[in-house]
Amino acid sequence: MPQKAAATAEVPAEATPVPVAVPVRGYLWDKLHSLSGLIPIGAFLAEHFWSNSYALVSIARYDQASYDLQTIPWRVPVEALFIWLPLLFHGFYGVYIWSTGKSNVGRYRYGANWMYLLQRWTGLVAFVFIGWHVYMERFVTLGKSTYVDVAVNMSNPLYVSFYVIGILAASFHLGNGLWQFSNKWGLVVGRDAQRKAAWVAGAIGLLFAVVGLLIVCGFVFQWRPFQFYAQ
Repeated sequence: MPQKAAATAEVPAEATPVPVAVPVRGYLWDKLHSLSGLIPIGAFLAEHFWSNSYALVSIARYDQASYDLQTIPWRVPVEALFIWLPLLFHGFYGVYIWSTGKSNVGRYRYGANWMYLLQRWTGLVAFVFIGWHVYMERFVTLGKSTYVDVAVNMSNPLYVSFYVIGILAASFHLGNGLWQFSNKWGLVVGRDAQRKAAWVAGAIGLLFAVVGLLIVCGFVFQWRPFQFYAQ
């Protein structure tokens, strides 16, 4: 009598490169987690990069942009509702996904598996980085930091290194997260559409990384290439 196939048989080499992650969690929570990574956290990162880009214009323009944010009416409840709570939900639920999911990158080195693994690690790094940044800029300085305050911090090589790692991690996590969001929400269907969406999401992540690194360079080297805007 022929033997029945074992339930743990290895996946053939030609199988679809899909990362293994089958934890017992709600479909709705997964969708909300994916959405919170884009809105409002992704929007918060975009606004944050935009306002910090004024460091590449002039000290006065940066301080003015910082002051405008500091004087938003109902600032604390607005930040708590649209930044802190979504960040905590996205971060802690992401840790839960990581702890219950499984990656077979060690056995099947498909690109999707590596992206799954990188998404988890960069998410953890980005969560720590953003949480630390919010704590420093909103609580330690009471949300009243100026260009000089940031420039003094950026004179510390360890501070700069942590910033660079955080920016790269957050940028990759956002870009790859956009691609996952488009798939989870059914915005792209079929391999061709998914491939194109991956290129677009990758370009967005790269753009965030480049802008973030340019901002760091602006503070470290007192580099203001867009100073002519203020003239």
